[in-house]
Amino acid sequence: MVGEHRLPPPYRSIEDLVRTERLPTIWCPGCGIGIVFKTLLRAIKDSGDPDRHVIVSGIGCAGRLAGYVRLDGYHVLHGRAIPFAVGLKLSKPELEVTVVSGDGDILGIGGNHFLHAARRNHDINVVMINNMVYGMTGGQLAPTTPLGVRTATTPFGNIEHPMNVPKLAIAAGATYVARWSVLHVEHMYRSFIKMFKHKGFSLVEILSPCTLYAQRNNMSILDVYELLRRKCKVVAKPSPDDGEIDLQGDKPIILGEFIEVRKPTYEELLEDLKARVRG
Repeated sequence: MVGEHRLPPPYRSIEDLVRTERLPTIWCPGCGIGIVFKTLLRAIKDSGDPDRHVIVSGIGCAGRLAGYVRLDGYHVLHGRAIPFAVGLKLSKPELEVTVVSGDGDILGIGGNHFLHAARRNHDINVVMINNMVYGMTGGQLAPTTPLGVRTATTPFGNIEHPMNVPKLAIAAGATYVARWSVLHVEHMYRSFIKMFKHKGFSLVEILSPCTLYAQRNNMSILDVYELLRRKCKVVAKPSPDDGEIDLQGDKPIILGEFIEVRKPTYEELLEDLKARVRG
């Protein structure tokens, strides 16, 4: 996918997939979640049958996305979006189940569920919108906050090493892992399409600016977009070791598809087990 120069497909309206009566959204002006929202709905519409799609979200700014989508959607407890999605997929394997939530919800309180869903290779999709802080609750330190970044709970700069999200996901067992930013819309769109087709645990991490992140670090939201524009570098077949985000030096933020492999999903192995037991 990296390096391809195909024209995007013709744009089709996504208005029928949006709960327009709930607009405007709660997202702050300049927040990148709206870009992910529109791109994901565009991919759902272009992928075939939108009625097969279910959106599950946890708590936080990104977790509110399910409430604006005119599809079956579930807004569940903090950190519990992934096990809820797993339950849906096991009960209705014909559905395309996608989790959309933030880095704090998925990797903080929901981190254990993330690891074991990846380990089992459940056939679900996870879109993790990474703004590197807990945005909705005041801009506190998150598992992905880079070294040196000021947050509500690290006013003198973060001294904790952040999670390397692609490396963590691959080590746990994820079979499709990609990372883009909200500035890389067409890359994001094509990853969403690929994620829907992929059999196995898929993670698409999206780096997204946050107004609270900007305020805590004496920046404007446009400064954060410029930081992403300057630091992000698309690489063909990037190494998971290069997935850590460092904002202090000149090291680029690596984007791309980190892994795409095929191995039996939990759901496939379960059906095989059922057949053997019945036999």
